[in-house]
Amino acid sequence: MLESEHYQCPYCGERCEAVLDLSGGDQEYIEDCPVCCKPIRFKLQTDGREWMLDVYSENE
Repeated sequence: MLESEHYQCPYCGERCEAVLDLSGGDQEYIEDCPVCCKPIRFKLQTDGREWMLDVYSENE
């Protein structure tokens, strides 16, 4: 199950969109910002239906 969520880059402040795969359960991963290319740490918590996404700079 895929969902999309808008987030704000913790470095440059730009509004971006992430595509989330809820079928994998809780996840933590790093992707580069599509605007400033700095690494963003994503933390996804889900039970498969409800979910919450938090984004952090690499050092947070």
